[in-house]
Amino acid sequence: MHHRFLWIILSFLLNGLIVNAQEKYTLRGLITEESSNETLIGVNVVFPEIQSGAATNEYGFYSITLPEGTYTIVVSYLGFNSVSETITLSGDLVKNFSLVPSTESLEEVVITRDLNELIIKTPQMSVNRLSSATIKEIPMVLGESDIIKAITLLPGVTTGGESGSGFNVRGGAADQNLFLLDEAILYNSSHLFGFFSVFNPDAIKDLRLYKGGIPARYGGRVSSVLDIYQKEGNSNAFHMNGGIGAVSSKLLAEGPLKKNKGSFLFGGRSTYAHLFLPLFDLDNIAYFYDLNTKLSYKINDRNNIYLSGYFGRDVFSIQDAFENAYGNAVFNFRWNHLFSDKLFSNLSLIYSNYHYDLKLGFVEFDWVSGIRNFNLKYDFKHYISNNFKLQYGLNSIYYKFNPGNITPTTETSGINPFKLIDKYAVESALYLDAEHKLSNKLSLSYGLRFSMFHRLGQDELNVYENDQAVVFNTDFQIYEKANPIGVTNYKRSDVIAKFSNLEPRFSLAYQLNSSSSIKASYNRMSQYLHLLSNTNSPTPLDVWTPSGKFIKPQLLDQVAIGYFRNFKNRRYTMEIESYYKKLKNRIDYIDGADLVANNAIEQAILNGRARAYGLEFLLRKNEGRLTGWLAYTLSKSEQQTGGRTAEETGINNGEWYYTPFDKTHDISVTGSYEINEKWKLNSNFLFQTGQPTTFPNGQYAFNGVIVPNYGKRNSNRLPSYHRLDLAATYTPKKRKTKTWKTYWVFSLYNIYNRRNANSISFGRNQENGKNEATRLSLFGIVPSISYNFKF
Repeated sequence: MHHRFLWIILSFLLNGLIVNAQEKYTLRGLITEESSNETLIGVNVVFPEIQSGAATNEYGFYSITLPEGTYTIVVSYLGFNSVSETITLSGDLVKNFSLVPSTESLEEVVITRDLNELIIKTPQMSVNRLSSATIKEIPMVLGESDIIKAITLLPGVTTGGESGSGFNVRGGAADQNLFLLDEAILYNSSHLFGFFSVFNPDAIKDLRLYKGGIPARYGGRVSSVLDIYQKEGNSNAFHMNGGIGAVSSKLLAEGPLKKNKGSFLFGGRSTYAHLFLPLFDLDNIAYFYDLNTKLSYKINDRNNIYLSGYFGRDVFSIQDAFENAYGNAVFNFRWNHLFSDKLFSNLSLIYSNYHYDLKLGFVEFDWVSGIRNFNLKYDFKHYISNNFKLQYGLNSIYYKFNPGNITPTTETSGINPFKLIDKYAVESALYLDAEHKLSNKLSLSYGLRFSMFHRLGQDELNVYENDQAVVFNTDFQIYEKANPIGVTNYKRSDVIAKFSNLEPRFSLAYQLNSSSSIKASYNRMSQYLHLLSNTNSPTPLDVWTPSGKFIKPQLLDQVAIGYFRNFKNRRYTMEIESYYKKLKNRIDYIDGADLVANNAIEQAILNGRARAYGLEFLLRKNEGRLTGWLAYTLSKSEQQTGGRTAEETGINNGEWYYTPFDKTHDISVTGSYEINEKWKLNSNFLFQTGQPTTFPNGQYAFNGVIVPNYGKRNSNRLPSYHRLDLAATYTPKKRKTKTWKTYWVFSLYNIYNRRNANSISFGRNQENGKNEATRLSLFGIVPSISYNFKF
């Protein structure tokens, strides 16, 4: 018996030595689109004989290590002809592939087939990906394609209303979403106070929304990550495309700097509805414009450089009384370097600036605020083996916060110049991510992020008794701002407060069979920046503030479990996920909080906690003349701020209350039907439970003035939100002798003219003296038409 046991061990060791002794070589390369040389993200590189493979990264790079031998390699990507080739691997090999688009219509399928193939096997969960073509098909208000509005059609994602500039993910606040455009951070994602997003679909190559199981390479926000990559531009030939709509137009140009070596891309959008206002004797202005640019150059086989940028500006004014301008500016220089066939690196130097300017003519002053940061990132991806890959790196961000600078615009103005105190901080992180395939059925993804935050010195900082900037008035049972007992001045190099957090991430996938799997994930995340806002969704007037002596960083723990299944050879896919998340140090505001131009914002804030949980369902049809998806979310989102002592009541008497972004039910149905080569129909239907709000439950008279009395926070709701949109795309038959391609889009937003409530206000009717509620609705039915071209 012992001899048999020793023989088994010896055989196992010998087999291991034989396998390890077998020579292994690395195959690597780039995969691009043939006509433009644009790199492709997420392309499958598969070896059927050994049931192994790889996928390209964000820069179109792949690497795989195999034993010496002859293999069949299959390269597949939706909308492109697959490539099959036999290769002999007798040494390290560089193999680039250029894929050819198969047909025009295949580019417009809603969800990529490659993602469906990978979703069963990979441990990554709670991720949604949309193509630029899909976003353009979704009917939107005023006919302008919109990335943010398209995202809200996915499960677990809601918005605060038709003009909400942000979105809410799994019960989180809008400021808890990280927006990345070519790795640069954006602090405001909207144009015209939420009617449009800042992302131009024509300039976008890839978009991914991470809702849970977020990899360790991402940090700084606790709810989600929206990671967007711009196109690189065509390095083979010059092309242009654009569109003319009812209120806006766009144009994008791309071409080679040096053929097959370098490329450029320039894109712009602008509205022009304000040009017609003088025809109606209106002296108001409301418009936006944005510019996208990217330069790419291949130095050699191992080095590529990129320079990308975005600049956007909004202007809104009412005659001479009010003028508002705000926008983002970001620039990013990136260097891709291949240290070896197995080690890929990317170095990024990023500048980001969000600027806000408000001029009030009737009081004759100008208010300027903003946030500026410099970011250094260095990321590595190490393809150690087919079953084990590492991704690691570091980044450091320097922030300067300008809460506000008020200056008089005339000499006769009664306003004195006033500068809110600037704030400074540094946020740094180290991370390590691992992708580990333990067997054909079990795969893991795990990592660790170590984040650090240093609040740097500022000119003045208030000192309070017992370090409490908010005190509780026991006589009136209310919270009030504390009176400072002194002021401390710091040097810029001083550290007022410092925080550090370990953020573990873990996810797994167990494949039940060839068409189904179960997945689970856990992630902890920290957020050191806070958006001060009295509204349900961000506005340009809102101000970002860093954690410090009186404001703690937000800490999130989230767990999720899901079931994933393909039907009929991936023509249909189904995803079911359940999640639970809890959050520490979610800021809450005392009643009557003043957040605008407040130099001591800590006097209006208390630290609370939040929790959210829910069930998400997504059924997709991926192929055929009819494609689309059905999404349903059942969820709950609550917040609580208890008293700090037994005598304090806390906010809302210390009881849990619904957050403003709680939506019990959220249903969306999106469909696209190709009638023939010329006509395609697209539609979407949305239903959401009305958002929580607080209505008055009574009133009383005080010195002849009627004062409303409010009940518990967010104990009421707006009416349910729902609408149906419809669009038709007409593509004239292309003439073989012409390179000019055109198509028309006709759309109806809110086709049955539902007057959804954006808010409800209460007041007294001047004619009959009775109290009444007034519903504010932004849009009824909105028809639109746009003309689009490409050559």
